[in-house]
Amino acid sequence: MNANADPAEVQKFSDLAHRWWDPASEFKPLHEINPLRLDWIDDQAMLAGKDVLDVGCGGGILSEGMAARGARVTGIDLSEKALGVARLHLFESGLKVDYHHASAEAFADAHPARFDVVTCMEMLEHVPDPGSTVAACTRLVKPGGMVFFSTLNRNPKSYLFAVIGAEYVLKLLPRGTHDYAKFIKPSELSRHAREAGLESRELIGMSYNPFSQAYSLGRNTDVNYLMSAVRVR
Repeated sequence: MNANADPAEVQKFSDLAHRWWDPASEFKPLHEINPLRLDWIDDQAMLAGKDVLDVGCGGGILSEGMAARGARVTGIDLSEKALGVARLHLFESGLKVDYHHASAEAFADAHPARFDVVTCMEMLEHVPDPGSTVAACTRLVKPGGMVFFSTLNRNPKSYLFAVIGAEYVLKLLPRGTHDYAKFIKPSELSRHAREAGLESRELIGMSYNPFSQAYSLGRNTDVNYLMSAVRVR
């Protein structure tokens, strides 16, 4: 396995792969946030007609969403089981996505500057070296192309909400989904982006209201946040 991967993390999502497209399963939060993040990406990148790579695509929820918006989508992941579920779901959706078993780093070596848009959502907090993944995403996108990330901030509030609240109290996610030590501060992600040759365009937070049970985008980046950036070199 590629050095920038935690076998336990890959196995964790492989074990749940058969439930990826069940909106009432452990992946319910992904189904609920997908329209928000999809609109946010599409508003900035205008997906229709673009060559798009979804890094860490899992079962293909975002990949299919972008394909439905008219993008030519490629998805890569290190979980064969998740990719199998993603490919199988294409028969149900009728959409077209080209899935590959590969790491971001290996795919960047094989396909440098190949894509107009690269997305890497809910993944950076699951790899040993997020800076390596950011650099690979940058190499994969064409100069002037856009890269999108989403991850979790690292602070006491994010531990309370994303780990204790989401996994133990509200039970939105299975226990052990996240390792707080791997959470990434916006300043750290911004540094990785700059070092890789990206220029940040927008940093926006995503919040969950337990009373309305709804997600929204806004200024609060204390817990979940998203970043868009452009390759400038």
